[in-house]
Amino acid sequence: MEKMSTKDKILYLLKRQSRLSVGELTKCLHITDMAVRKHLSILEKEKLIYSVEVKQPIGRPIQKYILTKNAELLFPKSYESLAVEFLKDIEAMYGEESIEQLFQNREKRLTNEYNVRLENKSPIEKIKELKTIQNEKGYMADVAKIGTNKYELIEYNCPILAVASKYKVACHCETSLFQKVLQTEDVKRTSCKTEGNDHCRFLIGF
Repeated sequence: MEKMSTKDKILYLLKRQSRLSVGELTKCLHITDMAVRKHLSILEKEKLIYSVEVKQPIGRPIQKYILTKNAELLFPKSYESLAVEFLKDIEAMYGEESIEQLFQNREKRLTNEYNVRLENKSPIEKIKELKTIQNEKGYMADVAKIGTNKYELIEYNCPILAVASKYKVACHCETSLFQKVLQTEDVKRTSCKTEGNDHCRFLIGF
């Protein structure tokens, strides 16, 4: 994040955390409250963020800031609208089975691609390399160790969100892909952006 402007850092942080207060942004950015509020004011005028009031157990409610749909468009989407239109045409001409076959073929290609980079690596090395690959593909991925041989993979962005929302087989194929390239059946998707969750999350065990 060193080369990002403060504005871009705020958008990036909100993409990762979903909603943040002025105080939370101040701690993350290491700048003053006044500076944060100035940037937030500009972003609100540009219709890139909006605020909501969040009740607290004690004391007054606080304002949390969230990305607007306009801001979401700033993140990678891989020309997904055009892709959806093409898939709809293919489905109309050849039926639902053709769509499933397309995603299965894509899964096979990605499996071969990922296997080249994950081959002969230890589980932790595989997880780190998977994170790197997903980041290269625009998923804004991160990984955390949550137990013995247990990890959580988080994807803060989905470059094919419109496609996956229309064709859930895309999500199933991604989970299957991870199982194959990580060589473990213990891969479970615990949240998904297509179901209204903030991020896609996977629990992975070896």
